[in-house]
Amino acid sequence: MTNQENTARLLPDVAVHAQPHLAGALDWVGMAEIQVPVRFDAGDGDVQRASARVGAFVNLKRPDKRGIHMSRLYLQAEQALSTQTLSAETLQALLRGFLDSHADLSDRACLSIRFEHLVRRPALRSANSGWRAYPVTIEASLTGSAFLLELGTEVVYSSTCPASAALSRQLIQDQFASDFAADATLDRAAVLEWLGSEKGIVATPHAQRSVACLRVRPAAGAPLQLINLIDRVEAALGTPVQTAVKRQDEQAFALANGGNLMFCEDAARRIQKALDADAALDDFHIRVEHQESLHPHDAVAYASKGVDGGYGGVKF
Repeated sequence: MTNQENTARLLPDVAVHAQPHLAGALDWVGMAEIQVPVRFDAGDGDVQRASARVGAFVNLKRPDKRGIHMSRLYLQAEQALSTQTLSAETLQALLRGFLDSHADLSDRACLSIRFEHLVRRPALRSANSGWRAYPVTIEASLTGSAFLLELGTEVVYSSTCPASAALSRQLIQDQFASDFAADATLDRAAVLEWLGSEKGIVATPHAQRSVACLRVRPAAGAPLQLINLIDRVEAALGTPVQTAVKRQDEQAFALANGGNLMFCEDAARRIQKALDADAALDDFHIRVEHQESLHPHDAVAYASKGVDGGYGGVKF
């Protein structure tokens, strides 16, 4: 017998020894924050490699068993995720592998993956462009033959308050009435000069950076179309944050904000309408958060597709 074989023979495995006084089934056991590279196609054919944090879990249905085989989960996750492009098929196969390797212990498996995906975005008017990093969350579970898959991301945008805009316009009207007498003959050049001065914009509506948090359940067989999802939402909102910005781009952004005044309720409904039109989504959950510049608190709204047994009524 070699020294290596002798050492392996002597290694203790205390996990096989049950503790009857602590017997009980466990909902989930596994590992969180596993560091592994993943390969992801966001729907444009460009497979990007990203650094991900992964959670891998199975249930422990047998109360007489002390633990699961965590190394089996780790090795399967590391091998599959670092070499295969993420898809519903690869994730379902990985979860099936989790269960096959724990056939005597588990009948449910789940997986969570978090990373960022870079998308190049053009400027509004200039020929420039820049990168936006969108957070991606993929969660998958397998119970028997029932496979569930969820894709999540966030869209950051600007929201200008309609009420504040109306109040600002009123103040501008008051300033105009003060500066130009009611019975005076208006001089076009003088009015144009006034409009370009600080008096012509004596008040401005408040706007804030806002976030739309999205969770969607793709239909069976549908690919993970991240870019299509982001494009739909950003088009519905009209004011996604920008990357490279010259003065003409900033002016175009100001114009877009002025033409897209919205409360958080408006934003949620815009996104809801856009996603309702996507037949590739079985369900979706929307959380919009307007990080107020007027208040120290945020304005928040939720929306969903409204399917039976779906996300409706869920807050997270």
